[in-house]
Amino acid sequence: MELQALPSRIGQVRRIVSAQLRYWQLDPLIDRAALGVTELLTNVHEHARPDKSCTVQIELLLDRLTVSVRDNDPRLPEVADTDLFATGGRGLAMVAAVAESWGARPDGVSGKVVWFTLPTVSPAVALPPRPAYETVAETTGLAFTEVECPADGLRPGHAPARSAVPG
Repeated sequence: MELQALPSRIGQVRRIVSAQLRYWQLDPLIDRAALGVTELLTNVHEHARPDKSCTVQIELLLDRLTVSVRDNDPRLPEVADTDLFATGGRGLAMVAAVAESWGARPDGVSGKVVWFTLPTVSPAVALPPRPAYETVAETTGLAFTEVECPADGLRPGHAPARSAVPG
């Protein structure tokens, strides 16, 4: 989305990013993505020249969400060494703290892109063993059939479908 990085627009962009992540069923990433996009847009508002025009892009590829902001200022950002009690200058440090990775790159003759990534797959968690199909069928009277789905047809966080067919 293209916008002017004004304080009144930053909250709208946070809501749009949050809604898109809910749509993609990536609710655990909402707080970190919203914080990161807020910091990147605030940097455009405070530092970008000659104008505050920017483009926000969110991209979901396999196991990674990438949020990027492009502006018309070719100067690359620097992480400032600020003291613990500073009231400003910590935006990129906060992005670095919540993101898996982040960076900035020149974009064309007069612009740059600042981006960060978040992993969409959480570390493996030991799940309790599930009952065998026979045990479920005996107690419910239902038979279960495995349905194979191609790996590229699944959205993140979704397991292959199982259908219950009365037996």
